[in-house]
Amino acid sequence: MDFATVVGLMVGVFMVFIGIVKTDLNLDNIRSFTSYESMAIVVGGTLGSLLISFPAKKVLNMIKVVTKVFFHRSRSPNELIEQLVRYAEIARRDGILALENVKGQIKDDFLERGIMLAVDGTDPEFIEEIMATELAKLEERHMTGKRILDILTKYAPAWGMIGTLIGLILMLTALSTPAVIGPNMAIALVTTLYGAIMANFVFGPIADKLAQRSQEEVTLKEVVMRGVISIQTGDNPRIVRRKLEIYLPPSLRRDEE
Repeated sequence: MDFATVVGLMVGVFMVFIGIVKTDLNLDNIRSFTSYESMAIVVGGTLGSLLISFPAKKVLNMIKVVTKVFFHRSRSPNELIEQLVRYAEIARRDGILALENVKGQIKDDFLERGIMLAVDGTDPEFIEEIMATELAKLEERHMTGKRILDILTKYAPAWGMIGTLIGLILMLTALSTPAVIGPNMAIALVTTLYGAIMANFVFGPIADKLAQRSQEEVTLKEVVMRGVISIQTGDNPRIVRRKLEIYLPPSLRRDEE
């Protein structure tokens, strides 16, 4: 689990809670910020806009995408490079066909497919073309998930403003009935608050976190692709390491004499 995301959500909720109840911990203030009508306008309206913008299948797939924000296990790039260097040593010592014996040890499907292409004697140019195409499709799927969240970030405040206008119209048409002016004004203001919170505290940060996750995964896939091509071309394991460590910041590169 990504504790940074969980802690961030907890801190944000706590700050909003403190702002509502104030220092005297007046829990009655919470009722002033609770409006089911406002929540229905923002959530329902934003969902409606999303369904208009994207097919229902992609919208439903967002549940799986969002879980990556909370449950994500980052793989160490150094560990991946060490694994590829080890395969380069096997290929150089025993021949590239010997890598077929390590197939069952590979847990990364992308790496496994690349190694098998190399074992089958595929030209490095074709290996790069195949793996680069798969990588491009991966980035496309990731960008679709981010675009959906960007749409939510865009339309949540807009529906908050729509709710505000609805509340103001209801208030102005009932000026002769003072008892309903307060509730209508609450709808007008609270709806804007809901839209702003959802956009800037939920959808926007999640989209940014997914973009970061996507970049990390794409970088690892690029390391795999370059490593497989180097192994297929018969590069020395030391050269393979140097080629792959280019993707790492200097602080993470292994020092060698």
